[in-house]
Amino acid sequence: QAQLAESGGGLVQAGGSLRLSCAASGTFFSIRTMGWYRQTPENQRELVATITRDHTTNYTDSVKGRFAISRDTDKNLVYLQMNSLKPKDTAVYYCNTFPPMQNIWGQGTQVTVSS
Repeated sequence: QAQLAESGGGLVQAGGSLRLSCAASGTFFSIRTMGWYRQTPENQRELVATITRDHTTNYTDSVKGRFAISRDTDKNLVYLQMNSLKPKDTAVYYCNTFPPMQNIWGQGTQVTVSS
């Protein structure tokens, strides 16, 4: 059964950095495009970044130049390095395939950026 587990969130001051990790169980993840998403209580879940099986990356405009997605295919791990964090980055962050598989969302990891 496929499962996703996010970690690495926390409280950080504006301008700080965090590195999120996503552990994916289930061998099919190695061939999937993976993504990081985020959600606030006020907004719908939004796509932040994606990475293909050959490591091609894409980012939403608001995080370009600040966030970097990467993956370790052998270990089924996906990372999101977040630098120059802003209060508007505050959200619960999730990983999933892209497009997302609705029945495998994990618990997410909370990122809070203080001003």
